[in-house]
Amino acid sequence: MPICRPLAVAILPLILLAISARAQQPVITKVDPPNWWVEMPSPMLLVRGDNLSGATFSVRGGESNIVKTEISQNGHWAFLWLATEHAHPGTLQITARTQHGDTEFSFRLEERRPAREGFAGFNSADVMYLIMPDRFADGDLANDKLPNFPEPDDRLKPRAYHGGDLRGIEQHLGYLKELGVTTIWTTPLYDNSATGKGDTYHGYSATDVYAVDPHFGSLADYQHLVAAAHAEGIKIVLDLVPNHVGPAHPWVKDPPAPDWFHGTAQHHIPADPAYDPIIDTHATEAQRIPPQHGWFADVLPDMNTENLVVAQYLTQNAIWWVETVGLDGLRLDTFAYVNRDFWQAFHKTLHTLYPHLTTVGEIFCPDPTVVAFFAGGLAHDGIDTGLDTPFDFPVRFALTDVLMHEAPMTRLTYTLARDWIYPHPERLPIFFDNHDTPRFLSQPGATPEKLKIAFGLLATLRGMPQIYAGDEIEMTGGEDPDNRRDFPGGWATDKHNAFNASGRTPEQAAMHDWVASLFTLRAKQQALLSGTQQDLSSSEKLLAFSRTSSNGETLFIAMNNSANERTLDLDLHNTGMQHTGPCAWPELTMLLAANQMPMTTVASIDGAEHLKLSPWQFVIYRADWKCR
Repeated sequence: MPICRPLAVAILPLILLAISARAQQPVITKVDPPNWWVEMPSPMLLVRGDNLSGATFSVRGGESNIVKTEISQNGHWAFLWLATEHAHPGTLQITARTQHGDTEFSFRLEERRPAREGFAGFNSADVMYLIMPDRFADGDLANDKLPNFPEPDDRLKPRAYHGGDLRGIEQHLGYLKELGVTTIWTTPLYDNSATGKGDTYHGYSATDVYAVDPHFGSLADYQHLVAAAHAEGIKIVLDLVPNHVGPAHPWVKDPPAPDWFHGTAQHHIPADPAYDPIIDTHATEAQRIPPQHGWFADVLPDMNTENLVVAQYLTQNAIWWVETVGLDGLRLDTFAYVNRDFWQAFHKTLHTLYPHLTTVGEIFCPDPTVVAFFAGGLAHDGIDTGLDTPFDFPVRFALTDVLMHEAPMTRLTYTLARDWIYPHPERLPIFFDNHDTPRFLSQPGATPEKLKIAFGLLATLRGMPQIYAGDEIEMTGGEDPDNRRDFPGGWATDKHNAFNASGRTPEQAAMHDWVASLFTLRAKQQALLSGTQQDLSSSEKLLAFSRTSSNGETLFIAMNNSANERTLDLDLHNTGMQHTGPCAWPELTMLLAANQMPMTTVASIDGAEHLKLSPWQFVIYRADWKCR
């Protein structure tokens, strides 16, 4: 026994040395992106782990190599630039080696998705339907209480997760198709769950931009939804947020680079929502910092997109989502708060890879000169953002003013007259509600009759209609989060199921059927899908305009925004409604009318049209030229 004691004493340091070496061995915990594709720009990998200081990285397989490596000072992050120009599909084995040992991870290079499986883009012929997944339908009860999430779904709390998910959307594709929807836009699906709180149900506080929030389901669920939607002829648009992540993202406490964000959690400036410094050519760079570098709502960490490494990470993230599920378009959140140089490079890359993919940006402003500034197709200061279209917030504000705030109809036509500012006004998505605004029917002065007029204008004005889920059944709700109530019938315990005709109240049925009839008609009329628009007459309460297709088919639309019968005096001389030849005036055939009996048409001696419009009347006519 005595002989063993010195031996044990001698061996102990070796054991401790081995344990120490093992403790300092490099560890890999996460790799972004988790995979990539051949025949694409070579990727940059962001590797997260421990003990990476001084590591050398090597790759085996796939005709690939590492051309550049950068490692964070604390050894938690490594950036690897791969060269995959000559790579073929397969699994790469990437090794990190230090003097204390090595570790290895696999990285898969895939074949690209066939073009027929997505990437179609959207246009003015589409009808876009905005869904907040958590509030639409609960199709999978298994994700209503997650094992590692302290708060179960609770529909009684307006800022908690309620249980809606991706399977719930898929189960109601038939409802959307019958309504006339051709494109679904969902709010972000990023994983927000690391917060441990339900107030991130909306998806805009990402804690992992390469994962689906488990409350909504899995990546496989999303892929299945997209495939099912495509099989029904419905396109899918995903909300992306390059501007910021959530305050609980691991980057906030441990950024991959010192300038990964604009500022830190302890030292940053709040975002200033003013757009003027951004578009003002006379403004200083210092004046542009608050809107473009500030933390949104003073809590959401602002990504430093001027850093080219950050820009590449975010661009790759967009590509990854598009290619992984076969997306048709992207909605780009808080578009104006991201520097335009980033957007220019971002769109150049995406449009090269996906020529038909469409992007739409949020510029929450009533001024068309501001919104148009960010549209692609025009260069300002030598920068073209490449954005396919912004949302038409100016028309949204005009619609609200004329329908609820007693503004004259000229307020709307004045806004439409600024279409010359946009490179492509025909692309503009028009809407009156979204998840950031009070519901139409909860605003002062709103009525179901006015809501029918609003839907009528969405279906007939130039551009692409965008509906917020539930407006078609007269859902109500004030400011956020009240405007994000659950869709009735999306949960098995709901008393009424508005997804089914038998479950709708008479009021819900009347609005739903009006909306469905509008978009059924729209789908059959080329003049409404892509025709030119001519504003024929607008006054205090009356509006008339025409839509004409390339083959000369013309529709005539008129409305009375008042509680009294009114007469619209319309002189069609020298307008698009005047036909050449022996028949100078059109005969109007009613196609659809809302709220009251159809209007009466009386021709005067001079040939002008005098149209009697019932209270709150909205009517669509086909114009035919027949000799009288």
